[in-house]
Amino acid sequence: MKKVTLCLLALTVVLMADSSVMAEKNKNGDMVLPDTELIDAPTAGILDYYGFMVKTRFYSGGGVLGFLNFGVQERLNLGASMTVDSLVGSGSPVKMRKPEIRVKFRFYDGGYYIPALAVGYEGQGYYYDPADKKYLEKGRGLYLAGSKEIGVPNLMAHGGFNVSDFDKNYLFGFIGASYTLEDKVAFLLEYDNLFHSAEPSRLNAGTRIYITPYFQLDLAVREIGQNGHFDNALQTSRKPERIVQMRYNTNF
Repeated sequence: MKKVTLCLLALTVVLMADSSVMAEKNKNGDMVLPDTELIDAPTAGILDYYGFMVKTRFYSGGGVLGFLNFGVQERLNLGASMTVDSLVGSGSPVKMRKPEIRVKFRFYDGGYYIPALAVGYEGQGYYYDPADKKYLEKGRGLYLAGSKEIGVPNLMAHGGFNVSDFDKNYLFGFIGASYTLEDKVAFLLEYDNLFHSAEPSRLNAGTRIYITPYFQLDLAVREIGQNGHFDNALQTSRKPERIVQMRYNTNF
């Protein structure tokens, strides 16, 4: 309980520190910022130059995954992420895993027929196996992502390809969609890790609530329909996972 309280207090301090800026910007009728990712899958969206995003994901077993992302150039985002297992709740021991880098460069803004395109690298994986010292679900690795509005205003299609294992050089795919309703709530759906049966695909779905244009709350379920185990010594359970994410965007 103390750990949860500390996390909430830290979030409150961050929000209060920038509340006056947010209020002034809201008076000017600012829209919500483009999504840089869905649940796991990236989009072609990027942070603006001097943009800053912090994201906190609470996942199974009391773990917390933290992301930092910076708009260091007009089209270039750099960031890092790190997981802490068993941080929330009574589980033990609390373990910090090594940080992973993330980078994204948007090289095309899109046209009538061609979607916006971005290339990037994401090292963060999921389900860390301490025995083998690796993630059971590998990081996305090198990827190409595209995003385009289709048919209906605010209905976006996303997709791309990635290479997560440079030893095997398997090419994976991902597709997804998002629909934003009146800049208040967005519905997210993605089908990830496609093409290779040895690395099972993942169906994820969720809702993104825009509490303010700069602060969002995500409620999602990963691995929908799964009921099995990972192929590791511990036979780690692989089943649907409920996650909660908080995202905060600002400028520096």
